[in-house]
Amino acid sequence: MHQKEMCRYLYNHQNEDGGWGLHIEGHSTMFGTVLNYITLRLLGQGSDGGKGAMEKGRAWILDHGSATVVPSWGKLWLSVLGVYDWSGNNPLPPEVWLSPYLLPTNPGRMWCHCRMVYLPMSYLYGRRFVGPLSEIIVSLRKELYTIPYEKIDWNRARNMFAKEDLYYPHPLLQDMLWTTLHKGVEPVLMHWPGSMLRARALQTVMGRIHYEDESTRYICLGPVNKVLNMLCCWVEDSNSEAFKRHLPRVLDYLWVAEDGMKMQGYNGSQLWDAAFATFALISTDLLDDCGPLLKKAHMLIEKQQIQDDCPGDLNFWHRHPSCGSWPFSTRDHGWPISDCSSLGLKAALALAQLPQDIVGKPISSQRIFDCVDYLLSMQNKDGSFATYELTRSYTWLEKFNPAETFGDIILDYPCVECTSAVTQGLAAFKKLYPEYQSKEIEGCILKASESIENFQRPDGSWYASWAVCFTYGAWFGILGLVAAGKTYQNCSSIRKGCEFLLSKQLPSGGWGESYLSCQDKVYTPLEGGRSHLVNTAWAMLALIFSGQALRDPEPLHRAAIYLVNSQMENGDFPQQEITGVFNRNCMISYSAYRNIFPIWALGEYRRQVLRS
Repeated sequence: MHQKEMCRYLYNHQNEDGGWGLHIEGHSTMFGTVLNYITLRLLGQGSDGGKGAMEKGRAWILDHGSATVVPSWGKLWLSVLGVYDWSGNNPLPPEVWLSPYLLPTNPGRMWCHCRMVYLPMSYLYGRRFVGPLSEIIVSLRKELYTIPYEKIDWNRARNMFAKEDLYYPHPLLQDMLWTTLHKGVEPVLMHWPGSMLRARALQTVMGRIHYEDESTRYICLGPVNKVLNMLCCWVEDSNSEAFKRHLPRVLDYLWVAEDGMKMQGYNGSQLWDAAFATFALISTDLLDDCGPLLKKAHMLIEKQQIQDDCPGDLNFWHRHPSCGSWPFSTRDHGWPISDCSSLGLKAALALAQLPQDIVGKPISSQRIFDCVDYLLSMQNKDGSFATYELTRSYTWLEKFNPAETFGDIILDYPCVECTSAVTQGLAAFKKLYPEYQSKEIEGCILKASESIENFQRPDGSWYASWAVCFTYGAWFGILGLVAAGKTYQNCSSIRKGCEFLLSKQLPSGGWGESYLSCQDKVYTPLEGGRSHLVNTAWAMLALIFSGQALRDPEPLHRAAIYLVNSQMENGDFPQQEITGVFNRNCMISYSAYRNIFPIWALGEYRRQVLRS
């Protein structure tokens, strides 16, 4: 059944031209097409299967340069499988993990998602591991290329990438570095005595892989490093306890929906969605109706708080303290995030003000204090906040981003969403606990609000890193400044942000922004001037909390009418275009957003506009 549903999902999202995109709404890419074609073959589909779909997919691959031009992540996976030669990969030397932390290029200074993916990749590269040669592998070597496999110029293929995939082309300096490592350094490390250093590096890398596995209960940071770590454990010892513990946690990532079974981009968004849903339900003032839901949400939020740090020397393992924080998904996952912690804190505080007999006992003050201490520790020197950790190195390192498909992956960059979320969380805390860390919190909020203003563009917009895009950024930017005590009257940033939003309102009364805004970093409306429920809700919330009802409520009335008229007979709201993003170029589906944010916007509209 798993195989059938996975195939159904992949066929459902094949593009008209026969290829597959990096995400379900994207144009066809070599990365998406090659990996999905191979996946279908491994799931038992014949090269002529899918009522012609497989033939169309293979034709797209061959017509666009064959698998030789797949991006570097694809080259690695194909090498492991045995349908691409390791000599066609740019080096991923595990020895970099032996370098001192003082160096700005030490992996510990990189964004955790970057280092946790390249950690197991470096192990596989260092081992030059190749799976067993089977009949299907021999067949794929013929299906994926336009010339015989043994005649492919692998050295030339190292820096060949399909133009459809090139979001971040390599600078010349990067190609020079890879060539130097490939031709000058790797031959030394592959033979004695250099091989002794390689063996030590591989042992170090494997130790770090095991630490990541154990500290996340074998869920791992994300699905990419999850399956890579699992593979490394199998390569090290196919009968190991570590590999056996990995297997059941694969299920944490699998999800079946109306379009088939897919592997999620995380092990879920449980805490994240629950916190947003809590705010939405509270805004309705329908406590008698929503009480049972809020009680369940409260239980989940309480249960998912991380109440300890990771084991061992955190500096050695490059981990930030996590006690008191909240994750994006579950406590088992264990990676703390600044905005998720702020949402967890803010939701816990909001629930604590409701009757206990309806929503349950509040989270203890000490655990709330622990979260505040964690948030204060996450502020960068310039007042901003990044995601999982402090920003640890320099932006020039991005020139060495080896992933042609993604942008801005090297560092944990600060963003308006995290900076605003922490500001809102600490401001909410300060109202209920004015004595605790009062000077530190005031200073943190002041510096954070200055960062939010600095993130703003000249046209009044904010570029968002985690959702689509300028609408989402404006919501966070404006609410963060409001939480810091600023108003439309005394803050030009709020005024400019509101003017930006109002300039994008559509004749329908709604707002509608394309994912292309994230990719191109320029506001791009949805094709055909369509409105989008979630974009509309974000814009409404930003305008409502900025006091738009007192200035001119008409834009809010029009937006509310659009939301109300969009609701279906069964109470649900329709699923529209994709709303989430990571690394500028890859989109994320948040299916719950279509209900959470319209409810929240309409709740606040009823509270702050109609009642006023």
